[in-house]
Formats: sequence, C-alpha cells, structure tokens
Amino acid sequence: MSKTIFDRESESIFQTYKRLHISADRAEGCRIFASDGGVYLDFLGGIAVNSLGHSHPAIIKAAKGQIDKYMHLSNFFYQEPQVRLAEKLKGISGYERVFFSNSGAESIEGAIKLARLWGRTHNKSEIIAFTGGFHGRTYGALSIMDKPLFKDGMGPFLPGTKVIKYNDADELNANVDENTSAIIMEFIQGEGGLAVADEKFIEAIIRLKEEYGFLLIADEIQSGAGRTGRFFAFGHFGIRPDVVTMAKGIGGGLPLGAILATDKVANLLEPGMHGTTYGGNAVACATGLAVLEELENGLMDHVNEVSAYLNGKLNEIKNDHSDKVLEVRGMGLMTGLLLSFDSTILRDELLKRKIITNAGAGNILRLLPPLIINNSDIDEFIDGLGESLAAI
Repeated sequence: MSKTIFDRESESIFQTYKRLHISADRAEGCRIFASDGGVYLDFLGGIAVNSLGHSHPAIIKAAKGQIDKYMHLSNFFYQEPQVRLAEKLKGISGYERVFFSNSGAESIEGAIKLARLWGRTHNKSEIIAFTGGFHGRTYGALSIMDKPLFKDGMGPFLPGTKVIKYNDADELNANVDENTSAIIMEFIQGEGGLAVADEKFIEAIIRLKEEYGFLLIADEIQSGAGRTGRFFAFGHFGIRPDVVTMAKGIGGGLPLGAILATDKVANLLEPGMHGTTYGGNAVACATGLAVLEELENGLMDHVNEVSAYLNGKLNEIKNDHSDKVLEVRGMGLMTGLLLSFDSTILRDELLKRKIITNAGAGNILRLLPPLIINNSDIDEFIDGLGESLAAI
C-alpha cells in the first residue's frame, strides 16, 4: 500500500509546522482545491501573502513574461523589473530608496543594521521593540521579540536590544533616552493578537522622537501593501517612520521583501556592506509590480469597501454570540475575533465547513483573506462562522 502525502511529509521534512490536514492540488481566486476533491474558502491568504488571491491573471502574466526573458542574474546587473518596482514603490510611498530582500525577516535584519549604523554616527546603540511583536525567526528578529516559544533555548541574542510593553506610554517614557538608536514597531500586531497602537502611545513616540532623535522603523511586513485599507498601516496614525520593512503581500505569492528609507538613512550603507543573492529576483519584482498596479487601479478602494462590509457582519456575529465573541479586532482585511476560548477550536470547526482561517495568540481568530474577496465570499464565511460558533 502506497504511503499518503501526510505520512511522506512526516518522514521527510523537519516537523516545525502544525499543518492543516489538507493536501492542496491547485488554487484559484479565494479557493483552494484539495487532492481529495474538497474546495476550501481561503481566509488565510497564504498568511497575508496572496494579496491578489490565487492564480491571478496579472500575476501569471507578469511571471511568465519575465521567465521568458530570464529568471535570475544576480545583483551584479542592472535589471528593469527591479528599477521599475523601486520607482513604483517610491511613487506610492514617498520614500527615496528601496532595498530588495527575499523575506520579512531579511528586511528586518537589514533595518537592524541600519539602526546600528545610524547609532554609531550619533553615539547611540540601543534598539527598542515591544511585547507581542513578531518580526521573524532570525537572530536579530528574535532579539527584538518576547515570545518564549520562538526563543527558549536559542540564546544568547543580540546585546543592546530591549523589549518593553506595547501601548504603554509610561513605560516608553521610562525607557527612551539619549542612547536610543531606534524604535521598531508594528502599528497593528499580527501575531500579537491584532492589537492596534493607541493614540496616547503614538503621541508619546512622536514627542520622544523629537526630543531624542532616534530612528522609527515600521514593520509593515504583514500590514503593508494595502491590507489595512491604506498602503501602510502607519498611514492611519499621522506619523512618518524613517525606515519601513515590507514583504508578504508585496510579491503576490513569490518571495519578495523590501526596505524603504530616506536618503539620509539609506546612504549609510556603502557598496559591499550589505547584500543578498536572491533579493530583487526579476520574476518576483515583475509580480510585485503587478500587485502595485492592481492596488492603484481600484483595489485599494475595494479593500475599504469589503472590509467595512466584513466588519459589520463580524459585529453582528459578536452580538449574536456575545458569550463566545468578546471583541472584533483589527483594521481593513487584517482583522479577527477575540474569543472566550481557544481559537483552535473555532478554526477546526470552520475547517469542517471548508473554511480556512488562522488561530493566533491563544484566543484570537485571525482573518487575512485575499484583497480580492467580495461580499458573496464574506457572506459564505459568515454563514460558516455562525454555524461553527453554534456548534461549540
């Protein structure tokens, strides 16, 4: 008897993921088609990667068009897809320089190096981050996180880093001083339970930045590229970071990350000081350009419309199941529910109804659907959600 893919995976691959019991065959739009014939509504979106959904025609066209020319040359060459994407990012964001990476963690590592270089020239060394944050799995990223599951037994971590309480202006005031080189933060935390920065906290950051002159680094890896209804989540807060890290949705399904910065920061890196073999891969940049063009051609407006519809439906669910749903959290299409019980229970009930979601931060059901979802998709999800809550 031949082994199933589930058996073969368990025998061959590091067991670091708690996978859903689904063997994917293909995916299209907001649907994943399993090898056993099951069809699933996808409200996970590749963990916020598939911004245009699965197999979007613009993504396929861009990837195929570039593959016909070349796939990889290295960063020794001038490449039109890189330059066009960088110009588009500059135009949308207003930042002056772009560095392309492969992933969010790699973007964070580059941003940490910029913070150290900035600190060296300004006699500062400490980098401050916040509880609940998630910045990646590399050592620099782990050094600015407080999550024991990801860190226990893996130290020591980078010196000169500090993790303090998120949304606590008093603790912020007590920890920022002349030695603060940078503050790095998510304006809406993904793994941190969809916590959103509050007004008092942002005001404290702005005031302290004016006083001490540190860099502000925005982690927009999950929240960027239009997911919250603005191109960047910090756009909701009236603040302008010095450095922005991106990945996930910017590539539309291919590995692509970026660091955006002002000239005064970007120019600290001289030739040879930082680099990457695959960062800015031509095919990934071509699909990234397709994502940005879709966002500019009405998709951002669509995100705001459908997210308002989804938010209204989620609040109706909260009212109907107030003993189980305590709060609707998040912004735009980075949203979810605070539950009175472990979110894996609800995730599994939804999975029985062929709906894929994410169980995060203990009792948070996180929703990261493709930005192309429509009201019909939302209605289907809400029907399944109501049935699942009733069954628990």
